[in-house]
Amino acid sequence: MIKKNVLIFGSTGQIGRHLIRKLTKNNYKVICQTRNSHKAIFLKTSGSIGYIEIKEANIFDISKLEELIDSSDICVNLIGILYQDKINTFKRIHSDFPEILAKICEKKNKNLIHISALGLQNIKDSDYAKSKILGENRIRQLLKTATIIKPSVVFSVDDSFTTKFMGMLSLFPAFPLYYKGSTLFTPIHATDIAELIYFVIKNNLYAKDIEAIGTKELSFKEILKILAKSINKHRLFISLPYPLARLSASLLQLFPKPLLTIDQLKLLKYNNIKSKVGVTNFDIGCPSKIDFEEGVKKYSYNWTEGGQYSRNSEK
Repeated sequence: MIKKNVLIFGSTGQIGRHLIRKLTKNNYKVICQTRNSHKAIFLKTSGSIGYIEIKEANIFDISKLEELIDSSDICVNLIGILYQDKINTFKRIHSDFPEILAKICEKKNKNLIHISALGLQNIKDSDYAKSKILGENRIRQLLKTATIIKPSVVFSVDDSFTTKFMGMLSLFPAFPLYYKGSTLFTPIHATDIAELIYFVIKNNLYAKDIEAIGTKELSFKEILKILAKSINKHRLFISLPYPLARLSASLLQLFPKPLLTIDQLKLLKYNNIKSKVGVTNFDIGCPSKIDFEEGVKKYSYNWTEGGQYSRNSEK
């Protein structure tokens, strides 16, 4: 028996796939918005048969959005970008679209769960951070019942964080450290984020801000050492002075899928850990379970010489 219909924006991403599996397993029907239904057809195998519906829609087509939201009980917005281009700007994706969603959900009397990011409140020099905070503020002004989840860096085999760095660590004998590698993170696995969203839905925990953190705090340098160890590489880590770091970011952001942008370099100055006053997933009774080092081991063989069953992967 279907409990409720959950509409997911950003369903093809790493959190989306874990969330689909969790929700359908617990008898929730999932409606997956996608820009291209043919490319998203793989989602049909992400959860229980008969509980997944794929709907193609432009996220700025108001009439189509209203139609989708009408057919659902709960909306979950997972859409986010790490770098911008001329069409998909931070403001358009992180501020304008959440505002549209909040307006429609308020009009239709629907619940909204919005995924933002942790530790952005005091960041004034990053366009990414400013767009995320603007999106949160617009939602709060329009829809008091919305729940905003703010995760630290999210990791999984499908991420663009650990996979990017393991790829680079597998190739280069030396690796740059920005800001001496001292910036703190609390990495959280995509499965734990999916568990938290399910926990919110199951327990009707709306009108809340929740900081989503992993099992432990790690510095950027500690994260890189764990990743290097997981692929059996010994690497030299070199602290870069800011002018050189900025120069490297200005070059790396020229790639079609930038390895690092100047805006991301600015973000690396700031700790990505729980605030002193915020409520975390641990506080509400939904603690993270997957340890960063153990979680990474499950997929690091992709960057190990010889692959999963080589002797190197067992060292």
